[in-house]
Amino acid sequence: MITIIDHPIVGGWALESWTISLGDKTSYPFGEKPVGRILYTPDGQMSATIARADRPVLSNPVPAKAPVEEKLAAFDSYFSYGGAFHIDGEDVVHRVELSLNPNFVGSEQRRRMTFEGDSLNGKHLTLSADEQTPKGIKHHRIRWRRV
Repeated sequence: MITIIDHPIVGGWALESWTISLGDKTSYPFGEKPVGRILYTPDGQMSATIARADRPVLSNPVPAKAPVEEKLAAFDSYFSYGGAFHIDGEDVVHRVELSLNPNFVGSEQRRRMTFEGDSLNGKHLTLSADEQTPKGIKHHRIRWRRV
């Protein structure tokens, strides 16, 4: 039996921004105007894709035949993963089943959810998480708008 999730997060969202703060410094891992989508289905599946908006095309239409430097740049400017999700209080938990980064597979990604706006079409979703690093705590903030 499939469980149907009735929650405001269900649906499609377009990326508006991704910032990482560490102390008084802010960085933009995919540039200041990244593009992306995150989708949550009622049956508990999710898929996220984020990319730099200014990604150059490969010099060869067959990616396997493109120069290594171009493939590396393409990998570094794009991120995608998917799997199951569930809601845990104010958090959404992504159980990563596939990912561009193979090291992500099998992990659980917990994100705090914050919703803004009154209308279904104007609603915004912010997913945030803290990451402990040797230099301190990095705060990730990813803002989406409903599509």
